Amino acid sequence: MAPVILFPAIDLKEGRCVRLVQGDMAQATVFNDDPAAQAKAFEDQGFPWLHLVDLDGAFAGKPMNAAAVEAILARVGVPAQLGGGIRDMKTVEGWLTHGIRRVIIGTAAVRDPEFVREAARRFPGRIAVGIDAKDGRVAVEGWARLSEMSAEDLGRRFEDVGVAAIVYTDIARDGVLKGLNIEATLALANAVGIPVIASGGLASIEDVKRLLEPDCAVLEGAISGRALYDGRLDPTEALALIREAADA
Repeated sequence: MAPVILFPAIDLKEGRCVRLVQGDMAQATVFNDDPAAQAKAFEDQGFPWLHLVDLDGAFAGKPMNAAAVEAILARVGVPAQLGGGIRDMKTVEGWLTHGIRRVIIGTAAVRDPEFVREAARRFPGRIAVGIDAKDGRVAVEGWARLSEMSAEDLGRRFEDVGVAAIVYTDIARDGVLKGLNIEATLALANAVGIPVIASGGLASIEDVKRLLEPDCAVLEGAISGRALYDGRLDPTEALALIREAADA
């Protein structure tokens, strides 16, 4: 097993692969009109997982990019996790049946924690919780609103119910290439017994090196988006570093 998993992100808006700045749909940069081709490129580069987000779904509260997701699943063999607009059991079942390995529940984890618990009971190892925070408070509805809950309080809700992972995103850093918020991510990881994936801000190979430091051993991995698309992070170099650490 690698010491960390590096998940390349494919964010879907209107069927295209985009990146946002701090979750702002008005600041969307299109990187590929063919998400399935992008997914295949990531697989060919050696990434062991894909991280997919239905951005339109996150705002609509229901799947909106199903055709693009299905095209990705038909094209690649590596497992994929998916978040965005997953608010009921029918949607969970639908995505898992279509071949998504793990679904990420965000807004509904705040509004209806029992739904997450029931999904985790029914689908062991296949339910993740997305915790997106800004200034320490959890954001919902595609980051459009802030709740009063802290990331750690939300994480503790799901201890011992079978949640496979928490994807923790620092909204202030998402898409702006300022580096991962390791301090806040580790605080969450050390407060709960659920594997945590860091998201938001991964900017360079220095972030990957930081993830391989001993204190980050509690993390499952990290998600990289814009840095991979604009060339700031060389996937070959990053994956080689992770392999070397695993073999050490």
